[in-house]
Amino acid sequence: MTFKPRIWQPIAVVLSAINLVGAGFAAGSAEPWHATVHAALALAFGLWVPRLRQGPGGSERQARLDMLEAEVSNLGRELSEAQERMDFTERLLAQGPESRRVRPER
Repeated sequence: MTFKPRIWQPIAVVLSAINLVGAGFAAGSAEPWHATVHAALALAFGLWVPRLRQGPGGSERQARLDMLEAEVSNLGRELSEAQERMDFTERLLAQGPESRRVRPER
């Protein structure tokens, strides 16, 4: 049997809400430990919901995304350098053969 976050996400939301209501009733009955347990469970289920939304391997996915962003940035820098070199070569070729010759010193 496979863990399915799409099924557990609404369950976690409902369990968080139920425990929040339970904490209110327990506090109203002057049972502080009982209310504390319900509040802790509500908080735990509430914090679990965003992790379920990320899906499996959320941090691994973020690491891969960061790596790809760095690679794209590096490729952009290399492309910019290649374009500058090509522009320089085009300007040099446009000058003509006479201006490129080295004249002997006297």
